[in-house]
Amino acid sequence: MYKYLLESVDGVQWFGVISLLIFFSTFCVALFRVFFSNNAELEATARLPLEDAPSSESGLRS
Repeated sequence: MYKYLLESVDGVQWFGVISLLIFFSTFCVALFRVFFSNNAELEATARLPLEDAPSSESGLRS
């Protein structure tokens, strides 16, 4: 049933390509952010769940 429904949609072959491009671009942005982020900012973010009150040194705003 779904096969016939999808065959009636024009341009359905582009859905897979577009979803792959969205996934790949999100993955690349995540890798870029990990490799080019400030180490001090990452350490401050990693400590956030363990702190009772936000520190003024962390530079992160709540």
